[in-house]
Amino acid sequence: MPKSVSGSIKGSMVEGNPTKPLIGFALPMVAGNLFQQFYNIIDSIIVGNVVGEDALAAVGASTAITMLFVMVAIGTGIGCSVVISQLFGAGQLEKMKTAISTALLSVLGFSIFLSVLGVAINQPIMHLMGTPENIFADAAEYMQIYFLGFVFLFLYNAFSAIFNALGDSKKPLLFLAFSSLLNIGLDLYFVARLHMGVAGVAWATLIAQGISAVLSFGFLMHKLKGIATESYRRFDKGLLKNMIKVAIPTIVQQSIVSVGMLLIQSAVNRFGSTFLAGYTAATKIDSIAIVPMVAVGNAASTYVAQNMGAKKPERIRQGYRICLIMAAGIGATIAVILHLGGSQIVGLFLDAGSSAEAIRIGTEYLSTVSLFYFMMGLMNVSNGILRGAADMGWFLSCSLCNLLVRVSLTYALADVTGGMIIMWASPAGWLAGLIIAVIRYLQGGWKEKNIL
Repeated sequence: MPKSVSGSIKGSMVEGNPTKPLIGFALPMVAGNLFQQFYNIIDSIIVGNVVGEDALAAVGASTAITMLFVMVAIGTGIGCSVVISQLFGAGQLEKMKTAISTALLSVLGFSIFLSVLGVAINQPIMHLMGTPENIFADAAEYMQIYFLGFVFLFLYNAFSAIFNALGDSKKPLLFLAFSSLLNIGLDLYFVARLHMGVAGVAWATLIAQGISAVLSFGFLMHKLKGIATESYRRFDKGLLKNMIKVAIPTIVQQSIVSVGMLLIQSAVNRFGSTFLAGYTAATKIDSIAIVPMVAVGNAASTYVAQNMGAKKPERIRQGYRICLIMAAGIGATIAVILHLGGSQIVGLFLDAGSSAEAIRIGTEYLSTVSLFYFMMGLMNVSNGILRGAADMGWFLSCSLCNLLVRVSLTYALADVTGGMIIMWASPAGWLAGLIIAVIRYLQGGWKEKNIL
């Protein structure tokens, strides 16, 4: 097919002024990713208020691990979507459908492998992280159920990434909204009515993700039938190799946040369950607060990939500027909200009468970290440019530098600061990653990369 054909298909961002389509594409991604984090927020609020502080700490003790695998799932989907976006932008629609089929079959096999592995190593991981004995059983049970739902988690994220690669960010938003509401209802039923405790929270998430995955699959098949093509292959090793080239560095990058959380969690676990409860509440809020900036970076990645596929790198500068403004503005707005109402938001997770110290710790953490959210947004957009261009060496370097700075500062100064170095370690890592990404963007070597 000719390369111009994609420009006439809904979802393409390779022609005209990019401002309106890029904003229209990015905003549903922001809302969709917020709904995805909404799962964990509701879990924590219900557990903290209905079951108690120890139950919240149990969920928190497993948060770093669950977020690690969520990021692996998201990274796998995004890695595949870069290749799919470039093929879409190039108008190679038969090859694009082959890439989608190849991606889904590969993700299915990968998720089953990780599910079996997770069940096998669940308790050793919890011991390795130094999980306090009074919450160990609940934390391990939560993780065991979570691992069983990996197929739904990975396939759903793959479906969402494919929709986004085709320029359709509204469908994932609708599925996530439905799934979040279902998750809330199941949480209340399993935990508040059936008194299933932490296990009820895990089952609610698994069921909600499962139903969303099935619905997403049906709508994706319908959408692909609407894109007229001749025959395509079910599996292509060459395309899989290209997707792996992007997916592996993307998985590493998406996992950086969670690996950092995992290592930092191990460093702060020894400060006791009160500190851990406050830190857990703060990181739950932090995880949802940074999602909009991450989503804008992902939108930038799709925009760049489509235009690189269409051989129009000259359009990227304007899109980059639009995304930088969006990310910085969102980050500043969230910072203001958390400064004005941080203690009240943290208080949603804990009982004010019995957990005053935990609330203080969580509020102090958020008050400091939120000042630098704008910088985190700039870093994610700049990384998104490199990822969309498949400039994976530099992309990965930014992420690894971010991780190294965060973990090094935490372990070097945790005891001296009573654990509160964690509030400065993240901004320091974001700054390091941003500097490297901007240097590469200005140098311009990313324009020469080609994954097709």
